[in-house]
Amino acid sequence: MIVSILAVLFTFGLVIFLHELGHFIVCRLVGIRVEAFSFGFGPELYGRTSGPTRYSVRAVPLGGYVKPAGESIDELSGEPDEYFAKPWYSRLGVVAAGPTMNYLLAFVLFSGVILFVGEPVPSTAPVIGDLSRGYPAETAGLKAGDRVVKVNGKEVATWSEMADNIYPRVDKEISLTYSRGGEEASVKLKTRRAPESAERGVIGISPGIDYKRVPLFKGLAMGAHQCWYWTAFTVKTLASNISKREKPDLAGPIGIVNIVSKAAHTGLTDLFFLIGLISVAVGFFNLLPIPLLDGGWAVLYIFEGISRRKLTGEIMKYVNGAGIAVLLSIFLFATYSDIMRIVNAHSAKKAAAAQSREK
Repeated sequence: MIVSILAVLFTFGLVIFLHELGHFIVCRLVGIRVEAFSFGFGPELYGRTSGPTRYSVRAVPLGGYVKPAGESIDELSGEPDEYFAKPWYSRLGVVAAGPTMNYLLAFVLFSGVILFVGEPVPSTAPVIGDLSRGYPAETAGLKAGDRVVKVNGKEVATWSEMADNIYPRVDKEISLTYSRGGEEASVKLKTRRAPESAERGVIGISPGIDYKRVPLFKGLAMGAHQCWYWTAFTVKTLASNISKREKPDLAGPIGIVNIVSKAAHTGLTDLFFLIGLISVAVGFFNLLPIPLLDGGWAVLYIFEGISRRKLTGEIMKYVNGAGIAVLLSIFLFATYSDIMRIVNAHSAKKAAAAQSREK
């Protein structure tokens, strides 16, 4: 429990704090006066004032915040170092800095993991590396680390041999003999049609990962590619959801906490790679043109630059109201999705247990 709590605090604290640090750095670079820069939220535990800025450490270590002077149009006093006193392109640089820091953090973490551990390649051993939630293998009680030794009574020595004995059996019951902790056990389960091929039966397992060393520049290039890959994957997934009118599979606070907790117990490598993924997700999400997010502000500032019309308090009132409504809807939907995943997984396990008792 303590490890999980520390991992969650470290993950959210690092990702959000560096996002805010990006805003702070660019504010200073373009001459915007920063009134407060904090690590964490809540009551102040320690703080000191240097120049115009109050630096502080707060009681809840989940990120931080930056407060530029004059960040609200209604707060403008006419001083040249206030946020909305600066030209639109300076403010555009400030909002872009947050997501940029998230992508920089992800690049450092991805590259670091790859250089330290090596390039991941699928293992050839018939050992389960991961299971897909809700698929036959998980509901039957198989776990990561189980070694499959027989399929329908036939011994298998490699992953490909195991797969060759499962794939042709579409929507059919198969018997698996597996080894766990030095003891063998058998289980019967029914395959499911693969999403990408109706002619292939799957049970929802993937191989473990082996690693091979890579040189420095290749590791850095692979780290950059990971940032690009996960961003492109997110864009394609959202585009597919929209075009097919499908419900997006979002993870909210409950889901993210659960994932971070599991990664913390599997090792630092998995945790750091996951933090990289979360940092990419936070950076990408903030680039979306939704009011109150960095991307929403960027759209307003670009419009201001093109139209040469200053933003007004009236415009900001409607924009902020719309932003709150959209973000609250996303939060509620993601939380609902988290709860339903937990309920469905629990129901599937109960059904599998009941089925095994009947047999």
